[in-house]
Amino acid sequence: MLKQYFIEIKGVVQGVGFRPFIYRMATEMGINGIVYNDNSGVTISVQTTKEKCESFIEKIKVHAPAASDIVSFTVHEEPVTDVFEGFHIDNSRESGTGVTAISPDIAVCDDCMGEIANSKDKRFRYPFINCTSCGPRFSIIKMLPYDRNATTMSDFGMCKDCSSEFTDISSRRFHAQPVCCDDCGPHYTMCRGTDRENDYGKILQKICDTLTKGDIVAIKGIGGYNLLCRSDSYKSVMKIRSIKGRKSKPFAVMFKNTDSVRRYAVLGKEEEIALTSPRRPIVLLQQTRMTGIGVNDGYKTIGAILPYMPVHYHIFENTGAESLIFTSANKEGSPIIKDDAEALAFFAGEDIPVVIHDRAIYNRVDDSVITFIGGKERIIRRSRGYAPEEIDTGRNCEGILAMGGEMNSAFAIGKGTKAIPSQYIGDINNRNTIDFYKEMIKHYYMLYRFIPEKIICDYHPGYFTTRLAEAISTKRKIRLQKVQHHHAHTAAVMAEYGLDKEVLSLAFDGLGLGNDGSMWGGELLACTPESYRRIMHLPAVAIPGGNIASRMPWRMAISYIDSICGHGVYPKGFVERVGEYNVAGVEHMIHAKINTPYGSGAGRLFDAVSSLLGICDENEYQGEAAIKLEHIADMCETHRYPIDKHAPMTLHLLFDAILYDMRRGVEVCEIAAKFHNTLAYMMKSAAVIAAKKNKISDIVLCGGVFQNKILSDLLIKSLQECGLKVYYPSRLPCNDSSLAVGQMFIASKKI
Repeated sequence: MLKQYFIEIKGVVQGVGFRPFIYRMATEMGINGIVYNDNSGVTISVQTTKEKCESFIEKIKVHAPAASDIVSFTVHEEPVTDVFEGFHIDNSRESGTGVTAISPDIAVCDDCMGEIANSKDKRFRYPFINCTSCGPRFSIIKMLPYDRNATTMSDFGMCKDCSSEFTDISSRRFHAQPVCCDDCGPHYTMCRGTDRENDYGKILQKICDTLTKGDIVAIKGIGGYNLLCRSDSYKSVMKIRSIKGRKSKPFAVMFKNTDSVRRYAVLGKEEEIALTSPRRPIVLLQQTRMTGIGVNDGYKTIGAILPYMPVHYHIFENTGAESLIFTSANKEGSPIIKDDAEALAFFAGEDIPVVIHDRAIYNRVDDSVITFIGGKERIIRRSRGYAPEEIDTGRNCEGILAMGGEMNSAFAIGKGTKAIPSQYIGDINNRNTIDFYKEMIKHYYMLYRFIPEKIICDYHPGYFTTRLAEAISTKRKIRLQKVQHHHAHTAAVMAEYGLDKEVLSLAFDGLGLGNDGSMWGGELLACTPESYRRIMHLPAVAIPGGNIASRMPWRMAISYIDSICGHGVYPKGFVERVGEYNVAGVEHMIHAKINTPYGSGAGRLFDAVSSLLGICDENEYQGEAAIKLEHIADMCETHRYPIDKHAPMTLHLLFDAILYDMRRGVEVCEIAAKFHNTLAYMMKSAAVIAAKKNKISDIVLCGGVFQNKILSDLLIKSLQECGLKVYYPSRLPCNDSSLAVGQMFIASKKI
């Protein structure tokens, strides 16, 4: 008997070829009906038998497009009205205030690369080729539902051939919204001084000639501009450092293919899957040999990425290079440049070719960065390929605007039970980043039809995000809630894993304002979504100069020696290196309590040890001293320093042992290894004591310190061996980029 069924599918189902997939499936099965996008997802109305409808639904679930992600499936029977003839893709519709998930940007697929290499194909060598399985998505979308006229591709009218493919069920570009070719555009233009070149073949040749000579090229990508040069050209590497204002922070390296990666790094099965995935992130790998001097000197890892745009493949084809420096075009600390006029102004006077294209970038997205910890993929920077994927909290988040923090900033908005975190914004320490942050809030308001009803921010009154939250709250006359930094860190992991119960949390980061007015950052907490208790913590020490101490690890070395050891006996060479005047000045600040707030931040502990060992006295970028301490550690050395078993988070035994080893000439790499082993053992011991006392077996690891692979791998293993269930973030970074989701989880209501 013929019946009519109404099917609603939600998740990442727009911009991934879902409607064409449904059309083909229904047509093959002889089912009549319609499919259309609305702002909540994809809706299907079919007329068929009950048995055939059930089979249809099962096939959708099993064979859905690879880039899609079905979150919910709703089916109900409705009265048969007009009889459908055939199956049709209908125009997109507006419906209520709900919104669908937006697809992240997707790397060019193998099928498209096959076409672009075929001299008989219409799109031979056309660098903006795309289909329903690949191409730009989030970076070009302005509003929902996802249709061409709602993206920056609306500037390009489809030619007759593209229009034909768009309406041809047998075409891979059937209803592919960014479909284009050389006839309709977009196109590249190379600019150098007053010269302009518009022919792609000639542009590509000039790019390759420039790189082969050892010079730099700036190219507009999917989410912003990138700088490229040969990784073995020291002169060019140093020039990029000069342009960006980046003295020593490692560069990512784009490799030709996985074989090239293996010649320079260890590439395991899971790492290869991530590296070659449509997301195309930068993957941190163990380096086996250097790609060039000045690229990542002093580091054991390399950030590897594979080509994800046709122009990248073409550059490798025509230069013979195995690897290229691949980095965002910006001044260090500012957002990646996305606008053509800004790029041309930025590079004016640099005498380098700037390759622009005429497809506007609406939402800028930098490259994402991932690593593997505890055997699983972990996000460090969540942007292109991952944003703006949602986190289903299982709690009512509707109307909540969560502002996040100040470092590695990202905000989040709440729709239904979903927290929708923004892409990586960056450290909010300059006007450009502030403007980017505000711009993206406006974009998310429009994209998701979002009206804030409640605002959540960090405790810290000095954060820009806190001040902006207060201003929005006052202007819109809506409620403002402030959340403790480490409670938010913990809650972010709870939101990711759906933990709506009390858990233990090791929250280790730089610094976050505690509810007692001091700075926290080395905490063992007991948390629920609504509350937290501080069970144990690292000792609070003076932070000489406040924020400036995070840039000068030598200040923290002096503070720990003074506060923990109770004396001014420094390792050999420390005073000479730092300067007698500086040491005396900081000691005076501490004793006279001049601009010396106290804090228990684990990040400052890493800084202190790194400086004492002579590894890093000044941080050029966030976490430099700690990262270099990790990279110098020779983990063949497995033994550790003693701890106080009754008070495992005290540090006096640790510092006494480090200073003793330094006096007897123990290698720095061995001391660094012992430090990591000891800190992991301290954390594990504290957690086991707290778990037994509080009868809690679930423990969360959160905070930027856990980006340290050595420490995290050691700790996860030892906690699991003690019978504790460990939750380490995977879909969200463990750093401050996750704070907004945690803030939202705390402010949301239990369903």
